[in-house]
Amino acid sequence: MTIVGFVSLVVGVVALIHYYLWRRLVRATTVAGRTRRVLTWVLAGLAVLVPVTLVGSRSQWGHFLAWPGFFWIAIMFYLSVFLVLLEIPRALALLALRRSDRRRAGARLAPRPADGQDRVARRPEPALTAPVSESAASVPGSGPARPSAGPGEGSESGAAAPAGGGPEEAIGRRLFITRTAAAVAGVGALATVGSGIRTALGDPVIESVKVALPRLDPRLSGLRFAVVSDIHLGPLTGVGHTQRIVRMINSLEADVVAIVGDLVDGTVAELGPLARPLKSLESRYGAYFVTGNHEYYAANGPQEWIEELRGLGVRPLGNERVEIAHRGAVLDLAGVKDINGTASGDGPDFERALGGRDRSRSTVLLAHQPVQAVQAAEYGVDLQLSGHTHGGQMVPFNLIVPLQQPVVSGLGEVDGTQVYVTRGAGFWGPPVRVGAPPEITLLELQG
Repeated sequence: MTIVGFVSLVVGVVALIHYYLWRRLVRATTVAGRTRRVLTWVLAGLAVLVPVTLVGSRSQWGHFLAWPGFFWIAIMFYLSVFLVLLEIPRALALLALRRSDRRRAGARLAPRPADGQDRVARRPEPALTAPVSESAASVPGSGPARPSAGPGEGSESGAAAPAGGGPEEAIGRRLFITRTAAAVAGVGALATVGSGIRTALGDPVIESVKVALPRLDPRLSGLRFAVVSDIHLGPLTGVGHTQRIVRMINSLEADVVAIVGDLVDGTVAELGPLARPLKSLESRYGAYFVTGNHEYYAANGPQEWIEELRGLGVRPLGNERVEIAHRGAVLDLAGVKDINGTASGDGPDFERALGGRDRSRSTVLLAHQPVQAVQAAEYGVDLQLSGHTHGGQMVPFNLIVPLQQPVVSGLGEVDGTQVYVTRGAGFWGPPVRVGAPPEITLLELQG
């Protein structure tokens, strides 16, 4: 898809979502007038803020938009989710209201008892007024057929009608239903996003995982990897974000540190200071890195970050492999570039990374996207370490990820190759995580 096509798609989706929000939050909850006009313009401004934020957050001129823009994107998303979930109860409530209105209207139009039947049912009373013709009595308002109703006795069509009897009251009840639905959606969205921000900005969860590799040399059993992905250094993260991740990784005392892509969302000039704490990473056999798709979105491409990481003591594996010697045995550790580099001739090369090796030795592959395991399996890779999915980051996106990736999070298998997918230690876009807390993984190999 071309950039123009992608931008057009985003603008179209954003426009449709905001039209839906306008229908449910503005048009359905207000009457025509100044309030509706003001709310319409506010929602239109927020709609424009979304694409401007997505573009501007990648450039220094737009960094100030990151917090308000991404916060609204999260609110927009969960407002839509809650409103969709409320569509059925809202529709049922409005249907019940319409049926009630029809019953009331039928009661008002029902014929009155005949004079003879009325006299049988009630004791005759002396006439207080002059006789009125039958035709005049049968037409309301045509003459003084009946005395004025006393307090509490008003007719259904008069000023003293019971509450809920007139069209104004019906409109009020409909507004009550739609406003209640809007309020529930608003409270739900704010609560969900607030909790998600606290999770996203909090400490990553340490996930301890043991993976059995059938061909693993017994001497390599117990070899430990600290796996981290999707740190996403950017306008919403500070140096403290990197320092915390480094501190937590070092506390694991791992043998190998694996950073499997999407480290940054910007250039070295913009984000270089945020990456410097990586120089303090500690492990027995070193720290390794492979590119993710976001490294290719940087204005200057991934190469400047590859050189920057070398200077910080992190070794990039660009379609290559190294040997990890442990207790007299050897493990092949390979890394391939991300799929997004293919368009620029800098994509994954599995033959270069995995071809010609001793297949009697176990191999661990670092590859950013889980789907790359399809090709890894053709080369007999025992275990692939990946990220990219964020575990969905915000429910219910976790239900959509399987349309593109074979594993959303945790340990899975693709064509005989085991794949571990970490949820990532950072976030992309809104600083919100719902149902997918940030993660650093301590993965231990077992024979």
